[in-house]
Amino acid sequence: MDVREAYLKFFESKGHIRVESAPLVPDDATLLFNNAGMVPFKSIFTGEIPAPENPRATSCQTCVRAGGKHNDLENVGHTARHHTFFEMLGNFSFGDYFKEEAIAYAWEFVTEVLELPVEKLWVTVHESDDEAESIWKKHIAPDRIMRLGDKDNFWQMGETGPCGPCSEIFVDQGAEHFNGPEDYMGGDGDRFLEIWNLVFMQYERSKVGDKIVQNPLPKPSIDTGMGLERVVAVKEGKLSNYDSSLFMPIIGKVEALIAKPYLYESGASYRVIADHIRTVTFLLAQGTNFSNEGRGYVLRRILRRAVRHGYLLGFTRPFMYEIVDTVVELMGHQYPYLSQKAPAVQEQIMLEEERFFKTIEDGITLFNAELKKTDKVFSGETAFKLYDTFGFPLDLTEDMLREKGVGLDTQTFDRLMNAQRERAKAAWKGSGDAQVEGDFKALLEQFGENEFVGYDHLQSDARVLALLSTGFEREESLHARHEGWVLLDRTPFYAESGGQTGDTGVLEGKAEVLETKKFFGLNLSKIRATATINVGDSVHAVVDESRQEIARHHSATHLLHAALYEELGDHISQAGSLVEVERLRFDFSHPKAMTPEEIAAVEERVNFIVQRGVSNLTEEMDIDTAKKSGAKAQFGEKYGDRVRVVRFAEASVEFCGGTHVGNTSEIGLFVIVKESGVSAGVRRIEAVCSKAAYDYFKQQRHLISQAEAAVKNRDLLAGVERLKEQIGTLKRELQDAHSAARESLSAEKVGDVSVFVEEIKGGDVKSRIDELKNANDKVAAMLFQVKGDKVMIAAGVKNADAKAGEWIKQIAPMLGGGGGGRPDFAQAGGKDASRLPEAIAAAKAYIKEVLS
Repeated sequence: MDVREAYLKFFESKGHIRVESAPLVPDDATLLFNNAGMVPFKSIFTGEIPAPENPRATSCQTCVRAGGKHNDLENVGHTARHHTFFEMLGNFSFGDYFKEEAIAYAWEFVTEVLELPVEKLWVTVHESDDEAESIWKKHIAPDRIMRLGDKDNFWQMGETGPCGPCSEIFVDQGAEHFNGPEDYMGGDGDRFLEIWNLVFMQYERSKVGDKIVQNPLPKPSIDTGMGLERVVAVKEGKLSNYDSSLFMPIIGKVEALIAKPYLYESGASYRVIADHIRTVTFLLAQGTNFSNEGRGYVLRRILRRAVRHGYLLGFTRPFMYEIVDTVVELMGHQYPYLSQKAPAVQEQIMLEEERFFKTIEDGITLFNAELKKTDKVFSGETAFKLYDTFGFPLDLTEDMLREKGVGLDTQTFDRLMNAQRERAKAAWKGSGDAQVEGDFKALLEQFGENEFVGYDHLQSDARVLALLSTGFEREESLHARHEGWVLLDRTPFYAESGGQTGDTGVLEGKAEVLETKKFFGLNLSKIRATATINVGDSVHAVVDESRQEIARHHSATHLLHAALYEELGDHISQAGSLVEVERLRFDFSHPKAMTPEEIAAVEERVNFIVQRGVSNLTEEMDIDTAKKSGAKAQFGEKYGDRVRVVRFAEASVEFCGGTHVGNTSEIGLFVIVKESGVSAGVRRIEAVCSKAAYDYFKQQRHLISQAEAAVKNRDLLAGVERLKEQIGTLKRELQDAHSAARESLSAEKVGDVSVFVEEIKGGDVKSRIDELKNANDKVAAMLFQVKGDKVMIAAGVKNADAKAGEWIKQIAPMLGGGGGGRPDFAQAGGKDASRLPEAIAAAKAYIKEVLS
């Protein structure tokens, strides 16, 4: 049975609209990842935006819990239910139906679609929720309904905001399998398994002074969540999610690769790998890349944790990348982008594995050595060294210690980590995005989304619908020199999106437009008033001429993407972009640095299309037609039912809401200025076109002129060759001088010891001491060298009854200096070169007396 499809079809039959899974990286600055089915609808539930036209929705949302507040990482592999990646089935009502229908739908699906035995089902309600209990009694025996408190059956988004009681459905997995002290309904054992949580959002909590006040919502809502992995396991009669058809093919692949059988009791490492490869595959396929901060670091931690478990099984070379195909076979039909991205994902995983396998053995050796010296608490310094030098994430070290029953000095680790962050100035806070709060819902309900006319017009008459402060609070007017945001009924200003920077410009006679952004579908421009501007004013909006340069760079980005795809292969996919007035930046999946020849070929291919003068054909079409046309879509971008497709003949076809040139000839010239690495498997090209390309060539021409002047030759290469010859000649002369200086030293015998005490003009005194020690069986040498107003002194002794450190301590003070060292070598410095003859004489007298 395809539980996922059965669920979605069931709720479609109940009037719900099917919503595609949102990206794992959410539109929410407070979250690392989407970690629940309701996250994509959060703005609706909180009232930031109005409910959609159809107030019923259903989805199967991909989720990750592996960082921040919601972190299941350390439990994965050791329990039957925990995962870092999972799919959450959900049905949602935005002020439409409530408890009666939610409970009825749930019961119908569980008993009639899933056909779970009624005698195995139990439900819980909040201890105060008489209404829910009364409704449940219509479907299930009263003795199978249990009331629980806030801890188990009350849901809240935060200290304030929507909240309400919830009701959970449980399956009894049988006393024959689970009979521990916690295996009772309401206990912490595994016998009674929760499979579905129905949240009744019926209250709003708000802060009044120091108190939290709870009031009923005028239109209560429903948010439910059913874990796909749990339900599939139950339906298949499995007691562990990992024994189900969602995981066993992956575990089987690991078995085949390592040629060792999987046994559940000792198979935690297999389960960790099976879970983590799903997480890594989805995150990479959706555009998150390995890095040392933020989401990329969570991704790296997950992969390295899996690699370490592979190492425990016996893997000594990359293996995770070989499991990607199995994940694609299992899930590619539901998430087609997995198949499209698989080659690039495999390449990135293999490179990251190779890096870690180079250090894992040395790291584990260090870990084991420290463990032998550990009683109860493992060294925080060693844990930090494992992290900093060998790439062991802290939770990996903690995993290894947990297996040994040993604690960790986290205080020392944290101190060293914080010191490093301070040095690097690279601490990551939140998602890095700005969190915006404002009454956008009221604006949307009052005005709807405003009209963007900027594809066809660079100026437009418009009316001021609303003014907002910089903190997004409604204002009736903005006075001269004050900043805020304006909502126009129709706007030519493009809002920052898809990598393209937002427009600037003017509201003639009223304000400068500083930037333009989109908030919940509203196109808002940040302005600095030059005169008083009021709500209701008629204005003339004019886009800055820099838009033309932005459009040229945006179209050039499309041509670059296509050229990379043609030149490097179909594994190329966009991993990020930035389009500005004076440059473009394009990140793409590729396993290694491009060669100079490849860069030149890509640049030439783009310029060929530019010079051909290919016209832009932009069409709006339904999304299915657009996909069938072969247009490239960027993962994570939000596309509606109808999309814009930008086509430059057959050279480039992409989904795009940005602004572009009408003909490629407007781009003028395209120049790649830099190719570099962003992270494992991701490269970056920086390029310029049009006026910026001309400015770049002017700068290069100026640099060449400066270089020609510096080498005093109009033929720069010839001038450089002449300099190289001169440098070679000087090096040879210097070597000859050093050789001559070496030959000038003469020894004086004191017994059977060769004694050298002299001033040298050239070379390095320490090197000359080493040479003398290598050339003589028994030697005592002290050499002096004047450099400017200072004197350098070095002494060396080999197989002689003298100590270089003591010798130099006797002589250095005569030259106004000090120093010391070992018995075989010492060095010092002095400030008074005028006493050098006296110092040389004293050095000779001292060593003769010591050796006599």
